[in-house]
Amino acid sequence: MTIQPEPGDGRLDPGLTAIMSERRQLINLGYRLLGSLADAEDVVQETYARWYAMSRQQQDAIDSPGAWLSKVASRVCLNVLSSARARRETYVGEWIPEPLPEPTEWISGRSDGITADPADRVTLDESVNMAFLVVLDAMTPAERVAFILHDVFRYSFAEVAEIVGRTPAACRQLASSARRRIRVAHAPATPTSRQAGIVRDFKQALEAGDIDALIGLLDPDATVIADGGGLVSTALHPIEGAEQIARSLVRLAGRLRNLTILERSVNGQPGLAVQRDGVTVTVVAFQVESDQIKHIWAVRNPNKLRSWTAGP
Repeated sequence: MTIQPEPGDGRLDPGLTAIMSERRQLINLGYRLLGSLADAEDVVQETYARWYAMSRQQQDAIDSPGAWLSKVASRVCLNVLSSARARRETYVGEWIPEPLPEPTEWISGRSDGITADPADRVTLDESVNMAFLVVLDAMTPAERVAFILHDVFRYSFAEVAEIVGRTPAACRQLASSARRRIRVAHAPATPTSRQAGIVRDFKQALEAGDIDALIGLLDPDATVIADGGGLVSTALHPIEGAEQIARSLVRLAGRLRNLTILERSVNGQPGLAVQRDGVTVTVVAFQVESDQIKHIWAVRNPNKLRSWTAGP
């Protein structure tokens, strides 16, 4: 996004650098609230548009532009979340949050392959791993906003209340309810090195078509959820059970040719990227519990893979 100088004398806004330095914070906030980098970027665009729609006098009257921008972005995100449920009713198949590669691997998605602006990159930590984002997506918009703003970005409940439009006590309850959801859904974390080994074993078993090895790596009640958005073919409903998953994956791998499976970081955790002719066509995230794969999320919707490849 390019911010234009403020209309008037044609000179560059002297506060532009300070204002634009908030961009990464806003992208980080928007992605955690929405689970979509594209939507987060739209929110940031809208937030800056509102800032530059004000007069210089109005801007100068704001004590903390960064706080103002974050507050406006949070409110825009809340509106987006509130309308998202209606949009999901027309979404084809399952919806999975947009996967993120390692920041050093980000590409703009343009055909020229220009590296993305560092200010557009999301800081990767536990609050953006896929399992966490999936739980967030099941929350009400108010729960999600209250939890992310307070527990992740350390807003006071008084500040959250101003954004959400509820009392501080109500926001405290919303965040508490969200924490309970997180605790119920999350098993103790498996060390990253161990996760990487299990994902590597999964990749090798899949490439070898070894059904028994795959079954051994999967939790008996494992699930696979795929997201094609109606743009590419994929399973429209979750696949459940280790044996059914293993057999389905081996059948699929046998039908697909000229694919390369690469070990990649997905939202800060070990995952896989599937490429065809250098273009990423599927990104796979895993949740590992007790040394077995409990959940697999396969994102195939090309609109959610733009940060992974410079392909079309």
